[in-house]
Amino acid sequence: MAGGLVALLDDIAAMAKLSAASLDDVAGAAGRAGAKAAGVVIDDTAVTPTYVTGLSPTRELPIIWKIAKGSARNKLLFLLPAALVLSAFAPWAITPILMAGGAFLCFEGVEKILHALSPHHDGDEAAAITDPAELEARQVAGAIRTDLILSGEIMAIALGELGDQTLLNQGIALGIVAVAITAGVYGLVALIVKMDDIGLHLAKKPGTAALGRGMVAAMPRVLSALSIIGTAAMLWVGGGIIVHGMEEFGLEALPHAIHHAAEVAGEATGALSGVVTWAVNAMGAAVVGIVVGGVVVGLLKLVPGKKH
Repeated sequence: MAGGLVALLDDIAAMAKLSAASLDDVAGAAGRAGAKAAGVVIDDTAVTPTYVTGLSPTRELPIIWKIAKGSARNKLLFLLPAALVLSAFAPWAITPILMAGGAFLCFEGVEKILHALSPHHDGDEAAAITDPAELEARQVAGAIRTDLILSGEIMAIALGELGDQTLLNQGIALGIVAVAITAGVYGLVALIVKMDDIGLHLAKKPGTAALGRGMVAAMPRVLSALSIIGTAAMLWVGGGIIVHGMEEFGLEALPHAIHHAAEVAGEATGALSGVVTWAVNAMGAAVVGIVVGGVVVGLLKLVPGKKH
């Protein structure tokens, strides 16, 4: 009896060690996957504040909360199951789907540039909306739509780092990545858009008045810069997806030219090699994004009955 109990306890201890090791594997894999997707996370953070610019300050946090919920829903209810199904049954379909999403991001980026160059563009729907509730709903829907593409890229990149994991561990790790990245991105976005309110609070205190006034004065420039960064992010992320997809399909001439130019520029700049290499790769991807986005815009103009 005692021997049987000892054997049972040994089995339980072995199972506990196995479970702990599995959890360590999942946590480590989630960490690696999240780090690999950091570039797209930065893009997501830059894009989102543009969707609350010009809206009532009292609605900023509620709008961000709505977008955050939509982002979590995108990742956990749609993208995570889709990623696991594709990984298990149709891994060949992941690259074409990502390239389609990349083309959509390129299209959105070029559209923003065209609207910025033509502020009185007849097709600018936002300018025609006077109802704050309607404008808010439009902005939230647009943000969640764009988030779906960025989140899809995040989840796909993360999935690529989990090839050595079981399907269950892949699902758990992707869930961890989804929750952590959503909380991190939208927590930071909330902080960015409320910096002016924080500045006003600090400006009322003698010891921090100068800092507070400086923060308030800087925020319009910060939000304007984020709008530009967000548009650039759409182009370099979308173009980067296209370039990577071309490599996957064996069309390596253009990707090789961009990577080679980046390596040469990096080697010529010494200590700044890493930054310069990344910047040249990003600029090359952005050029590709502008071309692809321009082609999509041009094709859509040929669609009968579509408003432009």
